[in-house]
Amino acid sequence: MYNASQIRQDFPIFSSASPRAAFLDSAASSQKPEAVLKAMEDVYRGGYANVHRGVYAWSEDATARYDAARAAVARFLGSPTPEQIVFTRNATESLNLLAYSYGRTFLGKGDEVILTELEHHANFVPWLELARERGVTLKFWPISAQGTLELDALDALITPRTKLITFAQVSNVLGTITDPVPVVARARAVGARVIVDGSQSAPHMPVNVAELGADFFVCSGHKMLGPTGIGVLYGRAELLAAMPPFLTGGDMISSVTFSGATWNEVPLKFEAGTPAFVEAIGLGAAVGYLEKLGMGEVRAHEREMTAYALERLSEVPGARILGPLDAERHGGVAAFVIDRIHPHDLASLLDQRGISIRAGHHCAQPLHERLGITASARASFYVYTERWEIDALIDGIDAARRILRA
Repeated sequence: MYNASQIRQDFPIFSSASPRAAFLDSAASSQKPEAVLKAMEDVYRGGYANVHRGVYAWSEDATARYDAARAAVARFLGSPTPEQIVFTRNATESLNLLAYSYGRTFLGKGDEVILTELEHHANFVPWLELARERGVTLKFWPISAQGTLELDALDALITPRTKLITFAQVSNVLGTITDPVPVVARARAVGARVIVDGSQSAPHMPVNVAELGADFFVCSGHKMLGPTGIGVLYGRAELLAAMPPFLTGGDMISSVTFSGATWNEVPLKFEAGTPAFVEAIGLGAAVGYLEKLGMGEVRAHEREMTAYALERLSEVPGARILGPLDAERHGGVAAFVIDRIHPHDLASLLDQRGISIRAGHHCAQPLHERLGITASARASFYVYTERWEIDALIDGIDAARRILRA
């Protein structure tokens, strides 16, 4: 049986800070279990040395751990080979790498890129810049009244000039879950490529990139129990091989002369300089922890927490829940607004009660503009979330309404 209370004991922050801290902001960044902290500490304390550079024992051990972390992430995501996993700083860097390296190489004036109205800025601004620089045409897949992305709306946008479709598998605001498989099928019909932003899916549900069929998939380590400063880019081998490097410098080269340079093999071609190998090792421990929990179990738990949160929020006078109301089509976030209470005021009052939520535009200003609001409040859930935290949230909202005389 899945036991969030027992799982919570694996996270030192809940005992050192407060065992009754209601942390409802995991969509921004998750807490870290002891296994991740220990894996990183073991490197720093017991055998730290740079990777790929030394022939002595510490360096070779660090390199082996780094390679093992890549293999663990590949297994976790269902990548056919570890070499198709590129380590970056975060999903934002992965998407910028794609816009820079793939976009500036293979897309040009008049080519169409389809993205959605619910994208995080990380999957929005790089394509705005590409459109400005290269004359690429951007088209926006609209959300329905329920906050979902419907395929008939996509069909109305796709043309023979469509070269790329990029979208979030799970919205970081609305929680909308979009199945990549039918999107990939439509893209293939016109020869287009597909990028899936898995920042809010890889940490929360089973993902197999080979089965999804997308050309690229990105996610961030810090949202999936891992440390900050480490992200993932999965790509089709032939596409990664054809793309130029994003950054140049040490370790991404095969040879350098006074007249030029040749590039290393993938994935090292995209990992210039000393990589965040300790962070990668921490991410390897994080995916190992998630595998032990079972991603099916993780998803089932979050679906239960989400359904309960949506139910309780629907009871709050003046509350407007954003996104689908069906937990089956909803990831582990619940965004909402309350009449006559600014989200920042609400979040501040909740913090005084030991309840952490997110308030603002959540790096999705175009989506909030589409919804006719400037900001929203967002509670988000993860492996350690318990029902009492959601009850505390509702009690805190009721108290805030009384304080602010809403």
